Amino acid sequence: KSSVQTIGEEQIQNPYTELLVLKGHQDIVRFLVQIDDFRFASAGDDGIIFLWNAQTGEKLHELHGHTHKITAIAPFSSSDVAEEKTNLIITASADRTVIVWDCTSGRQVQKVSCFQSTVKCLTVLQRLNVWLSGGSDLCVWNQKLDLLCKTSHLTDAGISALVELPKNCVAAAVGKELIIFRLSASNNGYEGWNILEVKRLVDHQDNISSLVSVNDLTFVTGSHIGELIVWDSLDWTKQASECNFWDSVHPDVQPEIKLSQSPHETSVQHLTSDEECVFAAVGKGIYVYNLQMKRVIACQRTAHDSSVLHIEKLPNRQLISCSEDGSVRIWELREKQQLPAEPVPTGFFNMWGFGRTNKQANQAAKKMQENTPVYFLELVGDLIGHSSAVQMFLYFGELGLATCSADHLIILWKDGERESSLRSLTLFKKLAQNGDLQLKL
Repeated sequence: KSSVQTIGEEQIQNPYTELLVLKGHQDIVRFLVQIDDFRFASAGDDGIIFLWNAQTGEKLHELHGHTHKITAIAPFSSSDVAEEKTNLIITASADRTVIVWDCTSGRQVQKVSCFQSTVKCLTVLQRLNVWLSGGSDLCVWNQKLDLLCKTSHLTDAGISALVELPKNCVAAAVGKELIIFRLSASNNGYEGWNILEVKRLVDHQDNISSLVSVNDLTFVTGSHIGELIVWDSLDWTKQASECNFWDSVHPDVQPEIKLSQSPHETSVQHLTSDEECVFAAVGKGIYVYNLQMKRVIACQRTAHDSSVLHIEKLPNRQLISCSEDGSVRIWELREKQQLPAEPVPTGFFNMWGFGRTNKQANQAAKKMQENTPVYFLELVGDLIGHSSAVQMFLYFGELGLATCSADHLIILWKDGERESSLRSLTLFKKLAQNGDLQLKL
């Protein structure tokens, strides 16, 4: 029997009771990126990029230009003094090309085909108005895809992920290593750009699978064998680390007795964070790591039947996770109500309240217990619609949720009550307009 939580048909706290199925892709859809409040792009193994309206589900553009699967995608807003704000996206493919697209017209702005290997990740440094592409080397580009500078060949494995750090620095995950690079730019335009390797951090025992920036002071990395390391973003020192998520002491969870853990079960697939906590998708489970306490404060060891691929925190203390098992689940981080700590008698006199020393110790223990809140993750919604692995999702606030899957589909999940009231409002407006028209006639 599966140890995964189940939820019945009565999902009172799940607002996503309506869905729109968006078709167009011919293969696995791996990426969703938000362009603005209403638009998003999807891309995957068919090499095609689609632009969608998140409110209506309308297909806005179909972008053709790559011949192999998409390996990375990033949105970018540019605004010159003379021009209005332009929404762009940049895509990288296994065909070793990178293309910049105009999201309004759907046209190619620029295409580059000079890569020696596949670009695995893209990062936009909005402040410097440049792109970074990571593969077997790190390249810096301007908006028009002019190459400003690049590193020498790093490894055949290449850069798997990038994260922006303060003081014009970036952290690049290259196998087990984290390489810190600093970008420098001269004031006279395109000349004088340079990338300097500042430091190599070799604390991970296995390949780095995920990294996330928490704020200007902290970033976090996770590896394939379940290591999580909290880093100082300014001096790149290790602040804290957690090696065995599955062995974390948690009040509500009985320790699982296992002879061995396979790497698949302990791999950190995805990290996200707020100012207070890091939320980690580890194997089939999800874990909440408090940065101040430096420990896991809540977890669901078996949140899904298969590996959790993506996790995000919503503004209302809720988490959403999606998995290889095809499910999307909503969790709420709740504080457990604790009973007052009872003093433990150690002898005849203490049983009747005598004995000052033990009484003080009991009061101190009671106070400590009261001041340490206990949290747990409760399943409040289960979104069943995809027939294969759900790769990731985008949260659009009141417009709902967009998910993409290996079943070639994108689903827009909508708040049923909101959509119903909007339809009623539209109907009343039409009836009112028709009534006015009849009165005029």
